[in-house]
Amino acid sequence: MIESVSLWLVETIGSFGYIGIFVLMAIESSIFPLPSEVVIIPAGYLAYKGEMSYFLIVVCGTLGSLAGACFNYYLAFKLGRILLLKYGKYIFIKPHHLEKVEVFFNRHGEISTFSGRLVLGVRHFISLPAGLARMNLAKFSFYTLLGSFIWVNILALLGFFIGENEELIQKYLMYIIVGLIVLTVTGGIIYFWREKKQKWQP
Repeated sequence: MIESVSLWLVETIGSFGYIGIFVLMAIESSIFPLPSEVVIIPAGYLAYKGEMSYFLIVVCGTLGSLAGACFNYYLAFKLGRILLLKYGKYIFIKPHHLEKVEVFFNRHGEISTFSGRLVLGVRHFISLPAGLARMNLAKFSFYTLLGSFIWVNILALLGFFIGENEELIQKYLMYIIVGLIVLTVTGGIIYFWREKKQKWQP
């Protein structure tokens, strides 16, 4: 079962091609919950097999992430905080999501648009407080591109190097993806727990 799902993921990403990677990563980087792991790791494996270009995977994945982040940025920029809280629930933005990323943004400053790209639970929404704060677009784009480039490379390299073992990628791809998601979720929970603990300390 797991092997079949793994092979289906690889075949699906391969059929989508570079445009598909761009679109899926734009969706992943915006307000819709789509794990980047299920997109880039199989693509990295296809790069190992010579069926896709590693360079183009990283370029399309990074630019797709920027496109999705800019969507969130302009959404917050145009709507403002009040309207975002009022209507955000219809597009998967809940008040606690906005509160978490605002705390992250306020604590770490504009550089959080870079570091936030590497934190699950923050990555999808970090562009919202940047838009609300009317952060300089050029600076926002630079930090977002840098953070996305690192994240996409991490996932693509993982897919590329585990491709050296055909049996590993076929049998354990889904376990690897789920494991990464669990690790990043755990990291996000620990981070926000520490933030909340510090907030209530006298």
